[in-house]
Amino acid sequence: MSLTGTPFFLATIALAVVTLLIPLLLWGRVRGPAVLRGAARLVMVVLAQAAAVLSVFVMVNNTNGLYDSWADLLGTGHHIVAAPDLGRDGLGDRKRLASEPKTVQKFSPMHDPRIGPGVRVTQLRGRVSGVRGEVYVWLPPQYDQPAFRHRKFPVVELLGGFPGSAQAWFSSLRVQSQLEGGMRTGKIAPFILVEPRTNLLAGQDTGCANVPGVVDAESWLSVDVRQMVTDTFRAQSRARGWAVAGYSAGAHCAVKMALAHPDRYRAAVGLSGYNDPAAERVSLTGRDPELRRVNNPLWILRHATTPPRVALYLSGGRNDGYRDGLALRRAAVSPTRVAVAEVSGPHTTGLWKRQVPYVFRWLTAEMSPHAGRAAPAEGV
Repeated sequence: MSLTGTPFFLATIALAVVTLLIPLLLWGRVRGPAVLRGAARLVMVVLAQAAAVLSVFVMVNNTNGLYDSWADLLGTGHHIVAAPDLGRDGLGDRKRLASEPKTVQKFSPMHDPRIGPGVRVTQLRGRVSGVRGEVYVWLPPQYDQPAFRHRKFPVVELLGGFPGSAQAWFSSLRVQSQLEGGMRTGKIAPFILVEPRTNLLAGQDTGCANVPGVVDAESWLSVDVRQMVTDTFRAQSRARGWAVAGYSAGAHCAVKMALAHPDRYRAAVGLSGYNDPAAERVSLTGRDPELRRVNNPLWILRHATTPPRVALYLSGGRNDGYRDGLALRRAAVSPTRVAVAEVSGPHTTGLWKRQVPYVFRWLTAEMSPHAGRAAPAEGV
């Protein structure tokens, strides 16, 4: 039974009701010595509490997109095939990807009412990173229209938090349903939306970093996923047609990758993120002094050979990303541009969901001079 499926959720509710009724019906009927009666009643109370906690956990998990499957929850999934030393650029000896066979993937439609129509999924094995995992894609309304058959579309790569589902932007933030109307009217550019798996190690946040011998998460996201999308769809391949957006730990990743690879991304959005990797208690990069230093977006920005040509939009509460954004803005030198906004609310998907329309209007304004003016969909 699926962890995130409706049948399991309903089963947990039924279990909670049954375990609540048991002590109500049997409390006074327990027989035997006092110790035995006390033990039996204690078991009934514990079972009722456990069932209630389980149903609440499932509800919270489904709402916030924390775990996709039992394998994610239990840490039994295997997503690392190899983790070679790929060097500073994350390409290793695969520097001529254009000369290699195309990574054309077959996608299957999702049949999940939590996600809605239009989202499709594939299982990708990264040639460069040695990572394997699912990648979800949603195509804009214009993609299949005859008038746009020769058009290549801009792309936004979406990153969740930790722990985090690879479906969270589509299921919890409802990004596609929030944006489709704006894309049809031309208020929002017709972006291809791509959400890859970021939860690669059991109980550890990779920080979207390359750590030889452990994981090459950065190359998975910024090389393998990117190459697959441009090979499979009519997607723009240059940096000016790509952006990356994330929330929480995904915000840290998005900003870090854009600053480290301005040759791959033109813009980044970070919602309630942080600069210091150690802000995430189980961060792989936060525990090692050198990894912690070189994977800090502020350090990357200050030590860049030339200021990266990227635009950043950062939002968060005063103690939940806002001050980190201000630090990046102070350190930025043209052509790097940083916009910072203070927002109020708890560190949950509800806060990030309500920012989606504005974030994508910002991305449209930042990328439209390069990607082309967003055109209305047919029939609007």
